[in-house]
Amino acid sequence: MVNSRYHIVLASNSPRRKELLSGLDIPFEVRVLDGIDESYPAELSTKEIAGYISKKKADAYQLTMGADELIITADTIVVLGQQVMGKPHDAAEAHSMLHQLSGKTHQVITGVCLTTKERQVSFSVETDVTFKKLTDEEIDYYVDHYRPFDKAGAYGIQEWIGHVGVTGMNGSYFNVMGLPVQRIYEALKGFTE
Repeated sequence: MVNSRYHIVLASNSPRRKELLSGLDIPFEVRVLDGIDESYPAELSTKEIAGYISKKKADAYQLTMGADELIITADTIVVLGQQVMGKPHDAAEAHSMLHQLSGKTHQVITGVCLTTKERQVSFSVETDVTFKKLTDEEIDYYVDHYRPFDKAGAYGIQEWIGHVGVTGMNGSYFNVMGLPVQRIYEALKGFTE
């Protein structure tokens, strides 16, 4: 159980992240700043990108945060080989991403940053996800019915495509959904000591 002396703020408008953080039974509010730059230097390794962006988001919130607040920022990317897959811009890009992920194992990396006025803790969590060979019909059905344009890699593991397509996973399921809540829970406990 976390008894935080801080007012916890989830800096995300993702309904999945809100749902996942709610599962910890910790009171929090959602606050979203628009227009945060999520670019990153080209020389970063794929393992560093999500952490870099989550810290960049935290820096944007530090300007407006109160002394009693703890801000949680996060960023999730999908990596296939050395290719980073962000959110698809349209159906054609979503189809392309899912075709590339089909029959392969990829990594889902979420960078998380917990920030107060006095302290910042950041970490990244990586999960390997394996898809079966998806048919064109399965990809078409998923993109047409679920419109996964707000999801890195063009899929949500908790949706239909995860039920029928994911054959294996090594790591945190909740990380693949977008928030590694077990690690966040442990990190929050560190702020109560």
